[in-house]
Amino acid sequence: MRDVFTALSSPARRQILELLRERALSAGEIAERIPLAKPTLSGHFNVLKEAGLVSADRQGNSIVYRINTSVVEDALAALLRLTRREEVE
Repeated sequence: MRDVFTALSSPARRQILELLRERALSAGEIAERIPLAKPTLSGHFNVLKEAGLVSADRQGNSIVYRINTSVVEDALAALLRLTRREEVE
């Protein structure tokens, strides 16, 4: 779970996840919407993949990314449990 929270700590990675929430997108489509250099975006994609937050499939010359909602939901549930514990104490 630590990898997930590390991945979510970046505003750029959260922005990528927001875009993917709507639909699967190619790396090029994401690059058109987020003004970062392609190598920088590639690094963000790798962090998201390693955390299990996205999956990537090659389609021809493109890589298409999809959000892994179950991992996102698990992270949200863990975060909610933490906030509830603080409220109880």
